[in-house]
Amino acid sequence: MASSLQSLIHDDSRYQKSFQLFLERSSEHQCMRDFIDNILPDILASIGDGKSHLNVIGVGSGAGEIDLEMLSKLHLRHPGATVDNEVVEPSSQQLHNYKVLASKKPGLDYITFTWNKMTSSEFEQHWKAKKMTKKADFIHMIQMLYYVKDPEATVSFFRSLLNKNGKLLIILVAGESGWGKLWQTYRNELCNTEISQCVTTRDIKSFLDSKGVSYQNYMLPSQMDITECFSEGDEKGELLLDFLTEVLDFNKTASPELKAGVLDLLRHPDCSVESNGKVIFNNNLEVIVINPLT
Repeated sequence: MASSLQSLIHDDSRYQKSFQLFLERSSEHQCMRDFIDNILPDILASIGDGKSHLNVIGVGSGAGEIDLEMLSKLHLRHPGATVDNEVVEPSSQQLHNYKVLASKKPGLDYITFTWNKMTSSEFEQHWKAKKMTKKADFIHMIQMLYYVKDPEATVSFFRSLLNKNGKLLIILVAGESGWGKLWQTYRNELCNTEISQCVTTRDIKSFLDSKGVSYQNYMLPSQMDITECFSEGDEKGELLLDFLTEVLDFNKTASPELKAGVLDLLRHPDCSVESNGKVIFNNNLEVIVINPLT
């Protein structure tokens, strides 16, 4: 990352604000819901081996909306099973939102929640320190591998926790998305070297292929309206630009050359399509479902 720029993750309240705006402007959650409704149930049917108790770990669960939808699909597939749900989330605000959501949702008595206010690497240290032998039937890591130092090691650790029929589900931006193009072009200027902010499913798949790991993958078409980014001084446009670049106050702190280059690329057909006066960014996601160590 260019030395004059600060990563957005250092300001949690602005990060959460820009993330909320991103969700409003994109079909991110909708495309995940389509996957959860149409494809996930069959994946979940194969886990658990008829057991009456299932262990689930949500890594980077955020405010829990997507988690609870996946848990309800799990319950439909395994109606007699109780669920132990480990939630791993470093943001106290998001964890609080998740607890509120879970408390208001009826019919969750089959789930025992364990709240871990920590990053995935802290959870890994904690797990190893306690010499835990518990295995998980379903682990999901949705849009979180950008925030770890070593995505491959993180995937390998969580895969090692899977039960015999367990599944590890990862969702990230696709290598073929606008994000993939943006990061390929401006990796040195924008990407925070302390974490793996510019990782896409292309990187994860090439790692899995190199290790001979079996997985299934599913493309989730998604888009995001970034029109406001091109209106100088537009407050929401500036928030979206921060989210797209992961740079705090990108508009104010980036050099004029970098700003112009990024805005040009965001408009480029490799990243977006323009229709009816709107600039629609390619936010395609990809799901990778990994099988346990055999």
